[in-house]
Amino acid sequence: MSEPLIDLRSDTVTRPSAAMLEAMLRAPVGDDVYEEDPTVRELEETAAARFGLEAGLFCPSGTMTNQIAIKAHTEPLSEVICEQTAHVYLWEVGGIAFHSGASVALLPGDRGRVTAAQVEAAIRPANNVHYPTSNLICLENTSNRGGGSCYSLETIASIAEVAQRRGLALHLDGARVFNALVATGQDAAEYGKYFDSISVCLSKGLGAPVGSVLLGSKAFVHKCRRIRKVMGGGMRQAGILAAAGLYALQHNVARLADDHRRAQQLGAVLAAQPYVAEVLPIETNLAIFRLQDDMPADTFLAALEQQGIRASSFGPQMIRFVTHLDVDDPMVERVTQALQALSVGAPGATTPSGSLSAY
Repeated sequence: MSEPLIDLRSDTVTRPSAAMLEAMLRAPVGDDVYEEDPTVRELEETAAARFGLEAGLFCPSGTMTNQIAIKAHTEPLSEVICEQTAHVYLWEVGGIAFHSGASVALLPGDRGRVTAAQVEAAIRPANNVHYPTSNLICLENTSNRGGGSCYSLETIASIAEVAQRRGLALHLDGARVFNALVATGQDAAEYGKYFDSISVCLSKGLGAPVGSVLLGSKAFVHKCRRIRKVMGGGMRQAGILAAAGLYALQHNVARLADDHRRAQQLGAVLAAQPYVAEVLPIETNLAIFRLQDDMPADTFLAALEQQGIRASSFGPQMIRFVTHLDVDDPMVERVTQALQALSVGAPGATTPSGSLSAY
């Protein structure tokens, strides 16, 4: 019997466990567009309460929750302030321009994180007609392009102070916010004190098959419900999906620490290999590394694929490994052995059977 595929491309590739599928099967449902699905309501209320906010809105994806929030917080001729590698800017198909008619002020951050001073300096003068109006600040925690880096609560609080003092809204793209909470020991309820809206993804490390919840005040979520409808995000008997999210919140948060540990193990192995030039600091479940120039990324990925291991390219000579609940300790050991078997072909380097000798 062949060994199972090890998929390190993303934490979105997880599949529902038997217990999660059972919860989905047994979920009471109704028509969510009529706000009559009890399981959806329970998910929205549970997620909102955890983050100290009043209400939630269940949506198909994190891209939708982010773009709904941005649309609700802005208007045409306004501007969104975010880090230059932010998901809301780079990976959501230009949705800020398409949906909201807003421009974007991009800040160079430290592995995806910005400071209060940077944010304050980016706010436009209010009465100058040459500029858009600064309406919204978006933070991403953890930062995908930053290698799963986490904001400190002190930095979040300082940015929130700027937002409140200058009259801007503050939104959190929390696609992997539970990874940040587990890694830092922060309290989710504290976030409600600082953010006007939070997008919480259920289909990454938490293992649900689909869905994100947008959190905020009751008035904000009521406004967002209309925007969700016009974006085509209104679902009917969505409780079948919401039940998976509820199960994920109840059972799959604390275990994220295992994903972090496994990512750090892989990072240590990578750092010891001669074909790896750099490994970004690993705080959560993302291990991003740069290959030496004499190890082409496509060759590296192909060699892993031959061993039943998948990973993803993340830029020129950059590779990303993502650990998740479908990657266990024996799989990490298999990846370790595969990495150690590769050779850069340098003088004196060994070339085990089946590994690379030229590229």
